[in-house]
Amino acid sequence: MTNFFQSLAKASALARKTRPLAAATKMQQALLGLAPAKRPARRAKSRLPRPAPGSFINGEFQNRHGAFAYRLYTPVGSARRRMPLVVMLHGCGQTAVDFALGTQMNRLADELGFLVLYPQQNQSANLARCWNWHDPKHQMRGRGEPAVMAGLTRHAIALARANPSRIYVAGLSAGAGAAAVLGAAYPELFVAVGIHSGVAQGQAHSLSTALSAMRGRAAPKPAARTRRPLPMIVFQGDRDRVVHPSNAGEFLANLENSRPGPLVSQSFSGQSDRGHAFTRKVYKSAAGDVLLEVWTIHGSGHGWSGGHAAGSYTDPAGPDASREMLRFFLARKRRTAGR
Repeated sequence: MTNFFQSLAKASALARKTRPLAAATKMQQALLGLAPAKRPARRAKSRLPRPAPGSFINGEFQNRHGAFAYRLYTPVGSARRRMPLVVMLHGCGQTAVDFALGTQMNRLADELGFLVLYPQQNQSANLARCWNWHDPKHQMRGRGEPAVMAGLTRHAIALARANPSRIYVAGLSAGAGAAAVLGAAYPELFVAVGIHSGVAQGQAHSLSTALSAMRGRAAPKPAARTRRPLPMIVFQGDRDRVVHPSNAGEFLANLENSRPGPLVSQSFSGQSDRGHAFTRKVYKSAAGDVLLEVWTIHGSGHGWSGGHAAGSYTDPAGPDASREMLRFFLARKRRTAGR
């Protein structure tokens, strides 16, 4: 207050000395000194509401790399849980809803307690709704479809309050190829990868090389050591006429090319309750960590093993690939700092 009266006195003195402009400036400074300081306005939080338990919402996601429609399933139960998230990438000719119906992942989500995200390819990007996993523009971190998928995954984590240490990705056919690319491009985001009837990363860099790989003509292995793949579970029908069964072996070849050290393998045989026999091979590190699991479904073609007949590209007679993938996924979580 003393400063205010001092400023007024100076203003009066300046006025008497016929310096009106300077006097006005001093008067304004004095009055401003009395005014309470304005606090910066707080920005309102624009957090979207968490989807309700049992809801299967649709949405659109866009970033500078592109845009996708999507469906997100939140299982029944408590709305306060921080659950795992499984990203499911459909095959050619499929939609998010069709893939959800065929794989029955939403039913398993209710039983086991996890979220399911289904990105959907745009027909403007591919007329057959195939993911462009074979195109170099869509095979790298920070570019094309992988960058949109990673952004959408982070969006779903924030929207549904998912557990960021338990994020997984799986796909069928072209979706399997895209899942392999996505896991390799964003290993800090995903913990494990599920492949069904797909081609291993590095086997294609054009449409012609993709078709060659799908026919069973493997590309030469790079001479240099590659980064170790994320833990993977792979399903392949041995009568698949779209993706040659030999492609399942390329996932093991990629693992071996990363020089993981000695691998311990185990082989198991079994029979599905609904018909098909299968062989399951498990590859572990010397420390006992499972790095790769490969299922060969005997007599099965190009379809999701154990899937529901109401969905496209399913084989109900096989073992339940969805349940086995979830067993594999939920046994793994990212280690947090300090642990």
